[in-house]
Amino acid sequence: MAVKNKYYTIWNGDKPGIYTGWENCKKQIKGIKGAQYMGFPTRAAAQEALDKGYKAALAARKKAKKPNPADLKKYGQPNMNSIAVDAASSGNPGKMEYQGVVTGTGKRLFHQGPFEEGTNNIGEFLAIVHGLAFLQQHKSDRLIYTDSRTAMSWVRKKHCNTKLERSEQNAPLFELITRAETWLKTNTYPNKIVKWETKAWGEIPADFGRK
Repeated sequence: MAVKNKYYTIWNGDKPGIYTGWENCKKQIKGIKGAQYMGFPTRAAAQEALDKGYKAALAARKKAKKPNPADLKKYGQPNMNSIAVDAASSGNPGKMEYQGVVTGTGKRLFHQGPFEEGTNNIGEFLAIVHGLAFLQQHKSDRLIYTDSRTAMSWVRKKHCNTKLERSEQNAPLFELITRAETWLKTNTYPNKIVKWETKAWGEIPADFGRK
């Protein structure tokens, strides 16, 4: 069972430091473009990360998440000649962003957001469609990895089946959703959309590192 984060380190926020509980963290990052934060189960771990800096803490977290040998044997190695997409949302709904990277190197290919009043599922959906359009533009048949089965289902159905209600704050996001659905209904693509097996391979390379 996953360990629940109790402490949150904020490097880029209203007042950088360590905060107890997600609600206190959220208040410090609300409205901050490019906010940098991460959750930890203990205050000592949060303090160590604060001292090291965001980039070092992010690198350490990715390195610590070792793949499960049994799952690795089951799924094999991922295709590094591909792209990986992911989204992050500070709240549900909350400020949301998404990105796509080269799986093998982590080089960022595209990034959108943050958007107001979004959800992680919407971001995952938009990230896949953006990736498909990106690969089409570059005439590439590379596959796309995502760790969201929900987003994969929405893409197959060519419909973002979110229960989020449209508001003045998230109107621009809903415009993007409409564009993405239209793109899916008017385009074909050779690219496979494949589930990223986190237990076997660790966090997806496009992960924002905020868990």
